[in-house]
Amino acid sequence: MKLNLIGLLFGAAFGGVLAASNLHEYDTIHAMLRFDELDVYFFMGSAIAVSLPLLWLLEKRGVNTPFGGQLALSRSMPEKHHWQGGALFGVGWALAGTCPAPALVMLSSGALLSLVAIPGIFLGLRLRERQTSGSVAAGDGEHRESVSV
Repeated sequence: MKLNLIGLLFGAAFGGVLAASNLHEYDTIHAMLRFDELDVYFFMGSAIAVSLPLLWLLEKRGVNTPFGGQLALSRSMPEKHHWQGGALFGVGWALAGTCPAPALVMLSSGALLSLVAIPGIFLGLRLRERQTSGSVAAGDGEHRESVSV
């Protein structure tokens, strides 16, 4: 219960940051993709610049996660399915002007596009499930376990 509350608070804060920076706006995303608004790239780059060294340091110190396990970052070489998935995600992002987290912010702000984008996200997840015959590979390919869905 405590972890759910923490997740809700961090999720709400993240949604607030997305809304404050207009990343839930269709026009903002398309201006970014046309390279008219570079601030979105700086926003994403600053998130990487802050989190990368912090996660490395936490892993090096052997910090335990809230779930009770030791923090272990995944390291794997990009494979064909990473490039294919990234390209498909990018096409969807360009067409819809959103991705999963901003789509939820769109919904909370009353944007009607969210009524198309959110079902589209779930449709994509369902098609992925059907493509893999009901099993989804856990993680990013480094861990070859399969979880039945």
